[in-house]
Amino acid sequence: MQPETVTIPALEMRGVSKRFDATQALDKVSLVLYPGEVHALLGENGAGKSTLIKIMTGMHKPDEGQIFCDGQPVQIDNAAIAQHLGIAAIYQEPRIFPDLNVAENIFIAQRGRGNLLNWRRLYADAEAILAKMGAVLDVRQPARGLTLATQQTVEIAKALSMNARILVMDEPTASLSAHEVAQLFRQVQALRSQGVAILFISHRMDEVFEIADRVTVFRDGKMISTAPVREVTAESAIRDMVGRTLDAMFPKSSTPIADSVPVLSLEHLSKSGIFSDITFQIQPGEIVGFAGLVGAGRTDVALALFGIAPADSGTIRLNDQICQITNPAQAMRLRIAYVPEDRHAQGLVLPMPITSNVTLSTLRRFTNRFGLIRGKNESVVAETYRKRLSIRTASVGLLASKLSGGNQQKVVLAKWLHTDPLLLILDEPTRGIDVGAKAEVHNIINTLAAQGLGIMLISSDLPEVLAMSDRIVVMREGRQVATLSHAEATQENVIGAAMGQAAAQLHEV
Repeated sequence: MQPETVTIPALEMRGVSKRFDATQALDKVSLVLYPGEVHALLGENGAGKSTLIKIMTGMHKPDEGQIFCDGQPVQIDNAAIAQHLGIAAIYQEPRIFPDLNVAENIFIAQRGRGNLLNWRRLYADAEAILAKMGAVLDVRQPARGLTLATQQTVEIAKALSMNARILVMDEPTASLSAHEVAQLFRQVQALRSQGVAILFISHRMDEVFEIADRVTVFRDGKMISTAPVREVTAESAIRDMVGRTLDAMFPKSSTPIADSVPVLSLEHLSKSGIFSDITFQIQPGEIVGFAGLVGAGRTDVALALFGIAPADSGTIRLNDQICQITNPAQAMRLRIAYVPEDRHAQGLVLPMPITSNVTLSTLRRFTNRFGLIRGKNESVVAETYRKRLSIRTASVGLLASKLSGGNQQKVVLAKWLHTDPLLLILDEPTRGIDVGAKAEVHNIINTLAAQGLGIMLISSDLPEVLAMSDRIVVMREGRQVATLSHAEATQENVIGAAMGQAAAQLHEV
């Protein structure tokens, strides 16, 4: 079926907006899905793709805008309504019940099959759905032990069992081999020929051009472009995805200390099934940025360095001394600090005051010989960091939960700076904070680098990585695919490497 000849879309979203506190996740975006069309949706992390999916599947309600199914206006207030409308989604990680068999998983969400289950009919219906997809699978086989590709097949069959006419596929190939991707794409082709409208989200550009009929690009919550795939190139798609300009919001002022012993040196660091052969150095005063897509392994390298999930092999040198890091306490003794990406779950104890959070990593310094905490000393230290980092609060006795996101992040920084680190790992340090607080955090990072700290900066905000970093390590699927100097790095080069584009294709556009 040619999507261009279809006049009534299976699903149309017009002027849809959604805000979460200070973050405008979607800003008047529109999207049209036609029966028998594979429509690719591209965008960096944080572009608004996930929010759009959640609105389509009834998990979020839009603040404004209209949604139409088959030309009729609808309100998708919950998942049951989305299911009734024939909208279903499958994700990167299949949601399979391992102790049920394939057929039971396919029909797990079904109702109205009666109190007495007709097993013969159940298995026959499951086989019919799989045959419709062009898949060969034993429906009596337990789901435990199925490959990821086969689990995805079961997920698609589950969606079809609920008469899905609109199927969202969110990074379905992220964990699949080339052979498994080909298998999945055969099923997608079968669904397309049967008139299913498919929204396909992937960071793999080659897959987009292989399977998609139409391509839409989101950036910063806005729809930037939409066109038939024949009118789109990898270069134009990347340009639309990263077309922001850098400005003075990201001041890079410090310079690494020349001819010095590296603060950190990694050689062939690997963790089985997670990342492999990671090799780089960080000089005193140097900010080394880590870029890559979700699941590339950047955070996993940080977790290994901090001893939370230690590496299996490779060499770690701190100040030219080989060391083993098997737990966080050991990492802290080696003067490594780690500011995690989720400040609420991993960085702060929200019901505790600022004072207690700042001193949490150095609590022994504030206890007397009877193990009692010297609160006055704690308050003096917390007040020092309040002034140093410009934490906006009337009192360091205020609960951390009462602070804004930017001030909470400053408290997490204060907690780790008080450990007197030589290496500071920053994982998404400006996620979820407003523009003003982001600029303040950037200034703090620059100041720390100027004082000689080595900084590992992990961020999904590409302009931030480009502007703040002396060098950039680009990771893709657990591997280090490029290391670029500040001068060499462009938005197109970095995201192109992260998405597997050949360097020769990544010229300036």
